[in-house]
Amino acid sequence: MAKTRVEIVQENLAAYLAFAPGTAAGLSADAALAPDSSLTVQQARELFEDQVTSRLLDVAARELRKTNQSFYTISSAGHEQNAVVGALLRLDDPCFLHYRSGGLMMARSRQLPGANPILDSVRSFCASADDPISHGRHKVWGSWPMWVPPQTSTIASHLPKAAGMAFALRRAHRLDIANHLSADSIVLCSFGDASANHAAALAGINSARYAVRRGGTAPIVFLCEDNGIGISVETPRNWIHDSFSRQTHLAYFEAAGAMDEIWAVAEEAIRHCRSNRTPVFLHLHTVRLWGHAGTDVEESYRSVAEIEAIEARDPLLINARFLVESGAASPAEMQGMMLEVQRRVDAACAEVAAHSPKLTSVEEIIRPLAPYNETIIRATTEIQAEGVARNGFFGDTLPEKFAATTKRTLGAHINSALADEMLRFPEIIVFGEDVGKKGGVYNVTAGLQAKFGPHRCFDTLLDETTILGVAQGAGLAGLLPIPEIQYLAYVHNALDQLRGEACSLQFFSTGQFANPMVVRVQGLAYQKGFGGHFHNDNSIGALRDIPGLLLAVPSRGDEAAMMLRGLVATARACGRVAIFLEPIALYHERDLHADGDNQWLFDYPSPGRILLPGEVGLYHEEAQDLLIVSYANGLRLSLRAARRLKEQGIQARVLDVRWLNPLPVEAIRHHAWECGRVLVADECRATGGGIADAAIAALAETGFIGPMGSVRAVDSYVPLAAAANLVLISEAQIVEAARKLCG
Repeated sequence: MAKTRVEIVQENLAAYLAFAPGTAAGLSADAALAPDSSLTVQQARELFEDQVTSRLLDVAARELRKTNQSFYTISSAGHEQNAVVGALLRLDDPCFLHYRSGGLMMARSRQLPGANPILDSVRSFCASADDPISHGRHKVWGSWPMWVPPQTSTIASHLPKAAGMAFALRRAHRLDIANHLSADSIVLCSFGDASANHAAALAGINSARYAVRRGGTAPIVFLCEDNGIGISVETPRNWIHDSFSRQTHLAYFEAAGAMDEIWAVAEEAIRHCRSNRTPVFLHLHTVRLWGHAGTDVEESYRSVAEIEAIEARDPLLINARFLVESGAASPAEMQGMMLEVQRRVDAACAEVAAHSPKLTSVEEIIRPLAPYNETIIRATTEIQAEGVARNGFFGDTLPEKFAATTKRTLGAHINSALADEMLRFPEIIVFGEDVGKKGGVYNVTAGLQAKFGPHRCFDTLLDETTILGVAQGAGLAGLLPIPEIQYLAYVHNALDQLRGEACSLQFFSTGQFANPMVVRVQGLAYQKGFGGHFHNDNSIGALRDIPGLLLAVPSRGDEAAMMLRGLVATARACGRVAIFLEPIALYHERDLHADGDNQWLFDYPSPGRILLPGEVGLYHEEAQDLLIVSYANGLRLSLRAARRLKEQGIQARVLDVRWLNPLPVEAIRHHAWECGRVLVADECRATGGGIADAAIAALAETGFIGPMGSVRAVDSYVPLAAAANLVLISEAQIVEAARKLCG
């Protein structure tokens, strides 16, 4: 039977050690390997052992896969020189890692007393519930005590949040946030050469450079592990060097060769980043052995000669020669080391094979996905800003006592609520496009920067991926970010930062890491024909589809303030990621039924009053003929429709769901059964863009037999001018649909 490439690579190293000169090591353990190097003999031996450990774990993963005990075979083979970086960093330097980071993790684990990286790794690729980071949810590199937040399919989507954390370090330190990091901590983010082309990678690198250009800091090392290929697509020769070596505000270091050469360059790169607090691009030349993963047949796109040439550059083979020729270790010592590592790997595999509990219930799987503790959340209402602080911000008259009606619109309430939350919690930072000096496109953040300073309310560059990356990094650093996405349509530019990164962190770390945030998004339609589809986006389906994401939509000012407080409290207490979708058309709305009636102006709720998920709004509770379920602009239309229906003899109860994810289905069911008929007035698009599908399905699946219907927006982009009215739901449509349901 033909030998596998795994066996061939292993035999190449064994053959070298068997026939290399058999002299004993000639240097003491604490001796430097070169006059101008800080790398000692002991450190070099430990690095080689860490690299061997990573390699043998990769072999074990593939062997266990043959018996269906392992479920992950993307290996670190060929990338083991990243162990040098792991040895040079400190445990208080957060690491966001590429999936080929076995060597780095082995070296980093040496700094943590009692760590058992071999057993932890076997548990991870065997999907054992004993895996200390994900508890069997995914094979990830991660560790809470080693400050390694887990990443899953790291196709560069982690770079924005790594850059965001580097940016947030100084702010967290300035606000005295306890995050177990030092004033000179730096961030490490590793990725592959193919991933460097990803839009998220370019956004992360660009945002770090931009921060420095604007006078800030971004102490991050971007570690590009260049193996020259992405699955089967080759990276053009010198592409990484040519793309990143001449960028301003990005120090470039290139490393190749044996471990001593890598050590010298990496040491200088890390020193530069730590002392200058600016981004560094560390270009590490590697090779990829054994294909992309165990299922990848490399011979289908590379010749045997090409594969053999790559195998000749095996870093373990190069480092073995270096250790022998430098006198740091003898072949016999390295053979003994490899046998001992193999024994430990075998023991770990045997232990996991004998005792490898799995996730066996839905409850176990989703437990860390959406943590929620109402008792702790409500306890935050006891934390209130001192009266002196509130008076200092608001002046002599507090917002709940202000008489001017222009201060009681939805926009004004959100502005006051943001100020109150920033006064209560010094860890809150507010940021986004135009939120600082301008005070927001719709004036909702007016005055916040002037009162709190640019370190707590600041403008960002125009890139939603960066904004959400900064939010994730800031949350990880211990801050409580409230970023703004200027329009709902633009959040889709960066949706994976919510779906693939932010909302998955607690799930894949079993709640050990969290990136709490409340993302303010301005959206929905009804701006009287202004703006077109980018400024009148009425599709929320992609947000409702994200597991664990809280999605709240206010419809009136007083409730907006209380809902925002509830989201901040939930994010702070439970680490949750939340979207606060603010209806643009209602920001400055004053009237309900007629011009000048001022019935959509409300008093500011006193601090401490909050609304939480599941707490709905109810109008005309005594009505029994029909339940109208709606939210946001649709609520206002429904209330107007209910008035017209009453004139026609139909009593309609109106339910404002407020919370679109999770949808308050119990409240909908309760009031549906009381009224007997249900109409969902959904201002979002017909084909899954809103809540009508879910609300009606929830009723049907629980046996509700009364008439049901919906009014939904046309599945179309929203055009300009009066044409917008043709694709959006109207008061007249709600009335007509209600009449049909009521016969």
